[in-house]
Amino acid sequence: MSRKASAISHPIQGLIKYHGLRDPLLRLPYHDSISVCTAPLITHTTIEFGDYENDIAVVDGKPLIGHEMERVLAVVEPVRVKSEINEKFRMFSYNSFPSNVGLGASSSGFAALALASCKATNLDVDLHEVSRFARRGAGSATRAVTGAFSKWHMGLSDADSYAVQLANEELQMGMIVALIPAFKQTESAHAEVMSSPFFQGRLAEMPRLLMEMELAIKKKDVGKICALAERDTLMLHGITMTGEKEMLLWKPETVQVILKVRKMRDEGIPAFFSIDTGATVYVNTFIDRIDEVEEKIRELGLDTIRCFVGGSSRLTNDHLF
Repeated sequence: MSRKASAISHPIQGLIKYHGLRDPLLRLPYHDSISVCTAPLITHTTIEFGDYENDIAVVDGKPLIGHEMERVLAVVEPVRVKSEINEKFRMFSYNSFPSNVGLGASSSGFAALALASCKATNLDVDLHEVSRFARRGAGSATRAVTGAFSKWHMGLSDADSYAVQLANEELQMGMIVALIPAFKQTESAHAEVMSSPFFQGRLAEMPRLLMEMELAIKKKDVGKICALAERDTLMLHGITMTGEKEMLLWKPETVQVILKVRKMRDEGIPAFFSIDTGATVYVNTFIDRIDEVEEKIRELGLDTIRCFVGGSSRLTNDHLF
């Protein structure tokens, strides 16, 4: 029986982002969240269980150790326990895009790892269950598993904290990534949310924002989806800037993109910014306006990546080893 499997996942852009973990071990959040997957960006992962002396994990050619390896084990170990497999594993993973710059590499990485691990151990589970395993590595990975427009239910325990898809990739929007290299600090940002005087206000606002975003997705109202994501961005970064460490994750180029986006709107071009925990900016628009939006962003001298809505995590027979 083969103990090898491979999976491909798209990273996510947070639309109504989660911020902070009330249970850092199980990675249970303070509130629900909604995201969209960004194709054609992918993480491609292969894992094999067998007669290995030690667990081995390599991402983009770099062997993982320390905290990074612990996060991989946080996903794989529960799969081994449930499948009653004691074998060690070898895992190789490749990202088609830069990591640690705010493009959600951890979301697609742990989503692909979870799906491939479940397949390799012959676990008969659906994507909701896979998203629970993926959550142990990164909360955002729950929604990368179910794909397209997905919602992560915060849950009260490990059993009911999982993702569901709200709309598939038939609902399309254009996304231009304005790539601004800067090492992101997601873990640190999550750790200090309670120290911001504005965090409780964000929690109070979450039910309304989530309801409005779900309704916009249901109505296929791309303009509203983009506007709500921009509003949520300003709220989230207001908290990171006012926490104990006063984390300012933006770079001068980030502000340049924000101002450019607002100028575009003044000129009648539907463009909206969205920023996860980093400096890189997503510029969201209608799919038929993506050419002119990308042209305007490139005027700033920044590298761009053109994205569209991607689907759920999927298995592949294309193994990395």
